[in-house]
Amino acid sequence: MLRIWGRRNSINVQKVMWAAGELGLAHEHIDAGGSFGGLDTDEFAAMNPNRRVPVIDDDGTVVWESHAIVRYLAAKYGAGTLAPDDAGLRAQCDMWMDWTLADLQPAFIGGVFWNFYRTPEEQRNWKLIRQGLARTTILFKLLDEYMAGRAFIAGDSFTMGDIPAGAQLYRYFTLRIDRVPLPGVEAWYARLQEREAFRTHVMVPYADLYGRLKF
Repeated sequence: MLRIWGRRNSINVQKVMWAAGELGLAHEHIDAGGSFGGLDTDEFAAMNPNRRVPVIDDDGTVVWESHAIVRYLAAKYGAGTLAPDDAGLRAQCDMWMDWTLADLQPAFIGGVFWNFYRTPEEQRNWKLIRQGLARTTILFKLLDEYMAGRAFIAGDSFTMGDIPAGAQLYRYFTLRIDRVPLPGVEAWYARLQEREAFRTHVMVPYADLYGRLKF
């Protein structure tokens, strides 16, 4: 049995839950992190010495770091679908997964979501928020140009490459922030919303995170 540790309103946990949902994998979800705690135990540290979620245990195979987990699940259970057989298509997935980790998520989640939504109003640093939003806009414009004429990240079919960047979209389009028109990304977002696993695992309310720098 696949076991997944994490809190459902964590964007990194959502990537893993979304992948498991797309693959139809039977699993046990264990609430951990944030208000659920559980990361300071010796048992958890034995799985992930970083004491962070998500973590999975797949019949004895333990994997941590969200993108590593998505790649593992796709390779083991979604070969030819979530993990494309074609090396070129798989490289497209890897490029955008790494780009999200290195660029998009730090700019949006770190620069905007944390500084704006997670920070109490009286503590907000608007210079940092504006900088984060400007960088996020540049990155989403880049992604928008790429998505023009594409259904999904790697072409006509949904793959693991859609998951990391796609997991940012619900919060991006529901936050009360200024956004520029992004027709390619908006069309992609609409297609993702047609997927049950996306609606279930990514379109998760996050109001309990408002103004909370700590749990």
